[in-house]
Amino acid sequence: MQIEIQHLTKVYRGGVHALQDLNLTIPSGMFGLLGPNGAGKTTLMRILAGILPATKGSIRVGSYDGTTERGRTAIKRVLGYLPQDLGMYPDLSAYEFLDYIGILKGLDEHKQRQQRVNELLETVALNDVARRKLKTFSGGMKRRVGIAQALLNDPQLLIVDEPTAGLDPEERIRFRNLLSDLAGERTVLLSTHIIEDIAQTCQQLALMKNGRVLFQGTIMSMLEETHGKVWQVTTPGQKPEGNFTVVSTLNMGNSVQYRIVGEKPSSPDAIALDPSLEDSYVWFMRDSRRTPVPAR
Repeated sequence: MQIEIQHLTKVYRGGVHALQDLNLTIPSGMFGLLGPNGAGKTTLMRILAGILPATKGSIRVGSYDGTTERGRTAIKRVLGYLPQDLGMYPDLSAYEFLDYIGILKGLDEHKQRQQRVNELLETVALNDVARRKLKTFSGGMKRRVGIAQALLNDPQLLIVDEPTAGLDPEERIRFRNLLSDLAGERTVLLSTHIIEDIAQTCQQLALMKNGRVLFQGTIMSMLEETHGKVWQVTTPGQKPEGNFTVVSTLNMGNSVQYRIVGEKPSSPDAIALDPSLEDSYVWFMRDSRRTPVPAR
């Protein structure tokens, strides 16, 4: 299910522009939406989910027009949404919570709903604790309950907003693997500011800043655009001078090794390095000359 967004703008009260003439094409499969906090990612997710109206612009989700009431209703039928902060009832068990959400989503037939809840508890590896109250769950377990509720209606489009924020490394890996398994025949839109989550799960991504899309394409093409912008400089200790951003430092005892992103430093000992996705992210964020992605 492909998503086409053209000239999308969202202006809040007070004239705050959360999205500014945004253009984006999201293909089927796993797609990453990467950007700093305040880039407009959550606003975009909420508009796609039909929670917020756009100020102007067009949205097509498959054959549905997301700017009409009829289209938004149709999109909600094929949508699963896990917001950054999902409200839960702490005194319900995982099973009871999913059963309740299933009723709200129109799964009225008891046996069918029961079967679906049990299937999803197994999918997210919570079937052994299905009868435990949610207030006893860890943050990662609650996020897995959240993804289960988003899957109750077997959606063609799954939107997850900052799903691994605050999770420990083990739970983050578990959640990334779960999302990758779910991509299959549906579109999964992963919105995050955590670069590693995108690097480990997505082949295609869009990079957002200040309500605009700076880049859209494959991770490989983003890395290619950063070639010649990543350097290693070793000094006796002082920070090298130049127009660049220091990404990391490594203290080697008698010297310090700097990994930097930007124009070639003046040091004659500077060594060009292959960029990582983090390096590319830093380069795109600091490149003030870059123009937003135009409409197609």
